[in-house]
Amino acid sequence: MSELKRTPIYSEYEKYGAKTIDFGGWDLPVQFSSIKEEHVATRTTAGLFDVSHMGEILVTGPKSLEYLQYVTTNDVSKLVPNKAQYAFMCYEDGGTVDDFLIYMLRENEYLLVVNAANTDKDFEWMIKNNQYAAEEVTIQNVSANYAQVALQGPKAEEILQTMTETDLSAITFFRFDQEVYLSGIEKPALVSRTGYTGEGGFEIYIDAEAGPVLWNRILEAGKEKGLLPVGLGARDTLRFEANLPLYGQELSQSITPIEAGLGFAVKVNKKENFIGKEVLKEQVENGTSRKIVGIEMIDKGIPRHGYEVLYGDEEIGVVTSGTQSPTLQKNIGLAIIKSEYATLDNELTIQVRKRKLRAKVIPRTFLKQD
Repeated sequence: MSELKRTPIYSEYEKYGAKTIDFGGWDLPVQFSSIKEEHVATRTTAGLFDVSHMGEILVTGPKSLEYLQYVTTNDVSKLVPNKAQYAFMCYEDGGTVDDFLIYMLRENEYLLVVNAANTDKDFEWMIKNNQYAAEEVTIQNVSANYAQVALQGPKAEEILQTMTETDLSAITFFRFDQEVYLSGIEKPALVSRTGYTGEGGFEIYIDAEAGPVLWNRILEAGKEKGLLPVGLGARDTLRFEANLPLYGQELSQSITPIEAGLGFAVKVNKKENFIGKEVLKEQVENGTSRKIVGIEMIDKGIPRHGYEVLYGDEEIGVVTSGTQSPTLQKNIGLAIIKSEYATLDNELTIQVRKRKLRAKVIPRTFLKQD
């Protein structure tokens, strides 16, 4: 059995009481105090996440824009330096290679932040589909260079602002600053107004060696404000409540971004061709045979990933994610089902082990955000 990978911040987990698990080959904290406590803290004050396991792939060269237009679904030409964009890479049949953020650092230089478990696969896919010479497009896996933390929640900006002279309020949604100096840390950080919780906040990228100091200094700065370190458990319930997809569940090789309801990041009308465009364009124009819907349990039970969804005796789909929402105190889920059954309030059946439990279709906007 191969040894689990560890982030640059791993050395700091124990002092905060982390309980770690194997997450896609990484030794990561599932919780520090409790999933519910960490979830509530992020919704009401702030939470700090070590997300250094995420992958970073650097694309540079005079043809980098043309290349990214071909391998990604969004319109990369809309980016300017210090602006980020959500996008997908897809297979020819429209299935999803991965979802990720593209950061435009400067002209002809882009940083893709991809899902940890997909980093090697994505890198190989990108190399394979690079039709340009090395001097025109260079693709580098630079994941080992970075530590990444996410500071999320209503008090995130207030906490981080105590550590820097940079005006963080000037960094608007999906924008970033590459030269933010934080107190007690020599090297600058890239601070991005992005996140995966449904709350406001930042994702912070810094030299890997500075990761432990960054982690401890933020937690110290936020201590009096109720900031807590947060593990994977609450990260999942938070992203789920915010209707943010998880690769391998709401997106996969067999689930297209259009089926997942994420067509806003698929620009089928951009003039450039991109991998999967033909299939995705057909789905946008003519609809899909299945789609992801929200579900709420009527009977007592929690819909879990992989549970069958039935209509009468007919199997019509499968649950992709589900939990008891700590915020809403309801048992809710997401499921990919045949489109004809996706009408709001339609009553379905979830096969929960040996029991058949009633559920209904609800809007996917579980949280009513301000």
